[in-house]
Amino acid sequence: MATRSELSDFLADVERRAFKQAQFAVRNEETALDIVQDAMLKLAERYGDRPAAELPPLFQRILQNTIYDHYRRKKVRSLWTTLLSSLSGGTDDEESDPLDTLLVPDGPGSLGTPHGKLLQAEVIAIIEEQIAKLPLRQRQAFLMRYWEDMDIAETASAMGCSEGSVKTHCSRASQALAAALKARGVEL
Repeated sequence: MATRSELSDFLADVERRAFKQAQFAVRNEETALDIVQDAMLKLAERYGDRPAAELPPLFQRILQNTIYDHYRRKKVRSLWTTLLSSLSGGTDDEESDPLDTLLVPDGPGSLGTPHGKLLQAEVIAIIEEQIAKLPLRQRQAFLMRYWEDMDIAETASAMGCSEGSVKTHCSRASQALAAALKARGVEL
């Protein structure tokens, strides 16, 4: 059973990464914040009594389901809006903050120099842009495996698919990101 402080610490630790996942999925900062808040509330209300080790995959599953629910509601609203009026909604306010976890090797382009900081910011922007372009399942698998550092079994459980599917999605996402970076002149 997770204590109240373990649950609180887990939520504080995961909130930024969860926000980025939601933001990549819905491409809207306010909606992403709402999704993460809803997912955190659902975890605390329904699964707060679970052991602390079960919280990461449970939270990922709840987060992904909340994102799916957002798209379902959006589809229904869009259908009725289209049927009942000629107004079309939906603006994409996409504003992203750079990841500050990318490591760049020491040397002339190291992070301590202005040139190094510029290179890092450019690479981060390219990575974020390309992650946002990945198909949903590839993006989910990639972020859970490499950003959330979940193992294959946890990721499969959170995504509701087989471990083989997780491996396939991660492989395809990695290949797509590597190709996109190479095409933009970023050497790995």
